[in-house]
Amino acid sequence: MSDQASKRSTSIGWHFIILMSRQGKIRLSEFFSSYTESEKRRIIRDITGDILPRQPKMCNIIEKGEYKFVYRRYASLYFVVGVPLHCNELLVLEEIHLFVEALDGYFNSVCELDLVFSLHKSLSILFEMFVGGMLVETNKREVLKNIIEAEGLVEELSKAGEDVGSQLDDGLSYQEQFQLGRKPGRRGDRNNARV
Repeated sequence: MSDQASKRSTSIGWHFIILMSRQGKIRLSEFFSSYTESEKRRIIRDITGDILPRQPKMCNIIEKGEYKFVYRRYASLYFVVGVPLHCNELLVLEEIHLFVEALDGYFNSVCELDLVFSLHKSLSILFEMFVGGMLVETNKREVLKNIIEAEGLVEELSKAGEDVGSQLDDGLSYQEQFQLGRKPGRRGDRNNARV
Protein backbone atom coordinates (compact mmCIF):
# COMPACT_ATOMS: atom_id res chain seq x y z
CA MET A 1 0.00 0.00 0.00
CA SER A 2 1.42 3.37 -0.98
CA ASP A 3 1.98 6.22 1.48
CA GLN A 4 -0.98 8.19 0.05
CA ALA A 5 -3.21 5.11 0.21
CA SER A 6 -2.36 4.55 3.87
CA LYS A 7 -3.15 8.20 4.66
CA ARG A 8 -6.50 7.86 2.87
CA SER A 9 -7.34 4.64 4.69
CA THR A 10 -6.91 6.30 8.10
CA SER A 11 -8.98 9.33 7.16
CA ILE A 12 -12.65 9.82 7.87
CA GLY A 13 -15.32 11.31 5.67
CA TRP A 14 -15.71 11.11 1.94
CA HIS A 15 -12.73 10.47 -0.32
CA PHE A 16 -14.71 11.47 -3.41
CA ILE A 17 -18.19 11.97 -4.84
CA ILE A 18 -19.15 11.24 -8.42
CA LEU A 19 -22.50 11.95 -10.04
CA MET A 20 -23.02 9.80 -13.08
CA SER A 21 -25.86 9.25 -15.55
CA ARG A 22 -27.23 5.80 -16.37
CA GLN A 23 -25.20 5.94 -19.60
CA GLY A 24 -21.96 6.39 -17.62
CA LYS A 25 -21.48 10.11 -18.31
CA ILE A 26 -19.88 11.95 -15.41
CA ARG A 27 -21.95 14.98 -14.42
CA LEU A 28 -19.96 16.01 -11.34
CA SER A 29 -16.83 14.66 -9.72
CA GLU A 30 -14.99 15.97 -6.70
CA PHE A 31 -12.05 14.27 -5.00
CA PHE A 32 -11.51 15.33 -1.39
CA SER A 33 -8.39 13.20 -0.99
CA SER A 34 -5.22 13.43 -3.06
CA TYR A 35 -5.31 11.19 -6.14
CA THR A 36 -3.20 11.11 -9.27
CA GLU A 37 -4.97 11.48 -12.62
CA SER A 38 -4.48 7.78 -13.35
CA GLU A 39 -6.00 6.86 -9.96
CA LYS A 40 -8.99 9.10 -10.69
CA ARG A 41 -9.51 7.45 -14.08
CA ARG A 42 -9.26 4.00 -12.48
CA ILE A 43 -11.83 4.93 -9.81
CA ILE A 44 -14.24 6.23 -12.43
CA ARG A 45 -13.69 3.10 -14.53
CA ASP A 46 -14.34 0.92 -11.44
CA ILE A 47 -17.53 2.82 -10.63
CA THR A 48 -18.79 2.54 -14.19
CA GLY A 49 -18.00 -1.17 -14.35
CA ASP A 50 -19.26 -2.11 -10.88
CA ILE A 51 -22.33 0.07 -10.35
CA LEU A 52 -24.02 0.61 -13.72
CA PRO A 53 -24.75 -3.09 -14.41
CA ARG A 54 -26.25 -3.66 -10.95
CA GLN A 55 -29.96 -4.38 -10.57
CA PRO A 56 -32.10 -1.83 -8.63
CA LYS A 57 -32.76 -4.22 -5.72
CA MET A 58 -29.08 -5.03 -5.14
CA CYS A 59 -27.11 -3.64 -2.18
CA ASN A 60 -25.96 -0.01 -2.43
CA ILE A 61 -22.53 -0.74 -0.96
CA ILE A 62 -19.53 -2.22 -2.78
CA GLU A 63 -16.18 -2.79 -1.05
CA LYS A 64 -13.35 -2.03 -3.46
CA GLY A 65 -9.74 -2.10 -2.26
CA GLU A 66 -9.02 0.57 0.34
CA TYR A 67 -12.51 2.11 0.27
CA LYS A 68 -16.20 1.39 -0.26
CA PHE A 69 -18.51 2.74 -2.92
CA VAL A 70 -21.78 3.84 -1.33
CA TYR A 71 -24.34 4.96 -3.87
CA ARG A 72 -27.96 5.95 -4.39
CA ARG A 73 -29.82 6.31 -7.62
CA TYR A 74 -32.20 9.22 -8.07
CA ALA A 75 -34.11 9.12 -11.39
CA SER A 76 -31.38 8.99 -14.07
CA LEU A 77 -28.44 9.90 -11.80
CA TYR A 78 -26.20 7.82 -9.58
CA PHE A 79 -24.69 9.62 -6.58
CA VAL A 80 -21.56 7.58 -5.75
CA VAL A 81 -19.38 8.30 -2.71
CA GLY A 82 -16.07 6.67 -1.86
CA VAL A 83 -15.52 6.26 1.89
CA PRO A 84 -13.02 4.41 4.13
CA LEU A 85 -13.78 0.76 4.92
CA HIS A 86 -14.57 1.57 8.57
CA CYS A 87 -17.15 4.27 7.71
CA ASN A 88 -20.84 3.77 8.59
CA GLU A 89 -22.62 3.21 5.27
CA LEU A 90 -26.06 4.21 6.59
CA LEU A 91 -24.75 7.63 7.60
CA VAL A 92 -23.21 8.05 4.16
CA LEU A 93 -26.55 7.19 2.52
CA GLU A 94 -28.22 9.86 4.67
CA GLU A 95 -25.52 12.41 3.77
CA ILE A 96 -26.09 11.68 0.08
CA HIS A 97 -29.81 12.19 0.56
CA LEU A 98 -29.21 15.46 2.41
CA PHE A 99 -27.07 16.69 -0.51
CA VAL A 100 -29.82 15.73 -2.97
CA GLU A 101 -32.41 17.57 -0.86
CA ALA A 102 -30.24 20.70 -0.91
CA LEU A 103 -29.90 20.43 -4.69
CA ASP A 104 -33.67 19.97 -4.96
CA GLY A 105 -34.26 23.02 -2.80
CA TYR A 106 -32.01 25.18 -4.92
CA PHE A 107 -32.99 23.96 -8.39
CA ASN A 108 -36.63 23.29 -7.48
CA SER A 109 -36.58 19.57 -8.33
CA VAL A 110 -33.05 19.00 -9.62
CA CYS A 111 -32.54 17.14 -12.87
CA GLU A 112 -29.55 16.06 -14.91
CA LEU A 113 -29.73 19.22 -17.07
CA ASP A 114 -29.37 21.40 -13.96
CA LEU A 115 -26.08 19.69 -13.22
CA VAL A 116 -24.90 19.98 -16.82
CA PHE A 117 -25.67 23.69 -17.18
CA SER A 118 -24.97 24.76 -13.59
CA LEU A 119 -22.04 22.67 -12.44
CA HIS A 120 -20.54 25.62 -10.55
CA LYS A 121 -23.73 26.01 -8.49
CA SER A 122 -23.87 22.30 -7.69
CA LEU A 123 -20.26 22.47 -6.54
CA SER A 124 -21.05 25.56 -4.44
CA ILE A 125 -23.78 23.63 -2.64
CA LEU A 126 -21.43 20.66 -2.17
CA PHE A 127 -18.66 22.87 -0.75
CA GLU A 128 -21.12 24.68 1.51
CA MET A 129 -22.12 21.33 3.03
CA PHE A 130 -18.84 19.37 2.91
CA VAL A 131 -15.33 20.56 3.69
CA GLY A 132 -12.56 18.10 2.94
CA GLY A 133 -15.14 15.32 2.64
CA MET A 134 -16.59 15.98 6.10
CA LEU A 135 -20.18 17.08 6.55
CA VAL A 136 -20.10 20.50 8.22
CA GLU A 137 -23.60 21.86 7.57
CA THR A 138 -26.71 19.71 7.92
CA ASN A 139 -29.32 22.47 7.73
CA LYS A 140 -30.30 22.73 4.07
CA ARG A 141 -32.07 26.06 4.68
CA GLU A 142 -28.81 27.51 5.98
CA VAL A 143 -26.95 26.14 2.96
CA LEU A 144 -29.45 27.68 0.53
CA LYS A 145 -29.42 30.98 2.42
CA ASN A 146 -25.63 31.17 2.17
CA ILE A 147 -25.68 30.35 -1.56
CA ILE A 148 -28.29 33.05 -2.22
CA GLU A 149 -26.28 35.57 -0.18
CA ALA A 150 -23.19 34.74 -2.26
CA GLU A 151 -25.19 35.26 -5.46
CA GLY A 152 -26.36 38.60 -4.09
CA LEU A 153 -22.75 39.65 -3.50
CA VAL A 154 -21.84 38.66 -7.04
CA GLU A 155 -24.72 40.74 -8.32
CA GLU A 156 -23.70 43.76 -6.21
CA LEU A 157 -20.07 43.53 -7.33
CA SER A 158 -20.93 43.26 -11.00
CA LYS A 159 -20.67 46.31 -13.16
CA ALA A 160 -23.71 48.54 -13.47
CA GLY A 161 -25.68 47.80 -16.60
CA GLU A 162 -24.20 44.34 -17.07
CA ASP A 163 -26.79 41.57 -17.44
CA VAL A 164 -25.93 39.17 -14.62
CA GLY A 165 -29.52 38.00 -14.11
CA SER A 166 -29.16 35.31 -16.73
CA GLN A 167 -25.77 34.28 -15.28
CA LEU A 168 -27.32 33.91 -11.84
CA ASP A 169 -30.17 31.76 -13.11
CA ASP A 170 -28.42 28.47 -13.81
CA GLY A 171 -26.16 30.07 -16.41
CA LEU A 172 -28.90 29.72 -19.02
CA SER A 173 -29.96 32.31 -21.55
CA TYR A 174 -33.51 33.63 -21.49
CA GLN A 175 -34.41 31.37 -24.43
CA GLU A 176 -33.00 28.28 -22.69
CA GLN A 177 -34.89 29.16 -19.50
CA PHE A 178 -38.16 29.41 -21.46
CA GLN A 179 -37.43 26.08 -23.16
CA LEU A 180 -37.06 24.48 -19.74
CA GLY A 181 -40.32 26.08 -18.58
CA ARG A 182 -38.70 28.50 -16.15
CA LYS A 183 -39.47 32.13 -15.60
CA PRO A 184 -36.29 34.12 -16.35
CA GLY A 185 -35.12 36.58 -13.77
CA ARG A 186 -32.95 36.99 -10.73
CA ARG A 187 -32.65 33.78 -8.76
CA GLY A 188 -32.21 35.62 -5.47
CA ASP A 189 -35.66 37.21 -5.59
CA ARG A 190 -37.41 33.90 -6.19
CA ASN A 191 -35.49 31.96 -3.57
CA ASN A 192 -35.73 34.51 -0.78
CA ALA A 193 -39.43 33.77 -0.55
CA ARG A 194 -38.78 30.01 -0.48
CA VAL A 195 -36.04 30.04 2.17
